[in-house]
Amino acid sequence: MNNEEITVAVVPSWDAEEIVALYRVAGWWDEVSRADHMIPAIFSGSFAVAVAYNIDKRAVGMGRVLSDGISDAYIQDVVVDPRFRGQGIGKRIVQELVDTCRQAGIGWIALVAEPGTHTFYEPLGFTVMEDYLPMKYEGDTNQ
Repeated sequence: MNNEEITVAVVPSWDAEEIVALYRVAGWWDEVSRADHMIPAIFSGSFAVAVAYNIDKRAVGMGRVLSDGISDAYIQDVVVDPRFRGQGIGKRIVQELVDTCRQAGIGWIALVAEPGTHTFYEPLGFTVMEDYLPMKYEGDTNQ
């Protein structure tokens, strides 16, 4: 499959099973959990969701942006089905999300990259934020 046969677009919704399959192929959701019911909320709660799809309108990649729509935006959940990697699809997804943010006037766009993926994001304009550390809430240890 060549890259010209793939469309990348910001969409308001998509088939839940296809999106769940992308989350699973990325290793983010296990096979036993039924997360289909979460997909509409993920779409409606995101500032933008970009889906890459083939000529059969099957999702082969996705990414989304969390934002207030005014000042800051965070790109997350960028994934491409392994059968379609190496064709520039992930790059097109990120560019579509960045373009959507910039068209809305959002100038501060960030993401937390998985280890070893900075070389993918750097040519797209992202730099490592020196002296900053991403953090995740793991619960109140004072209780």
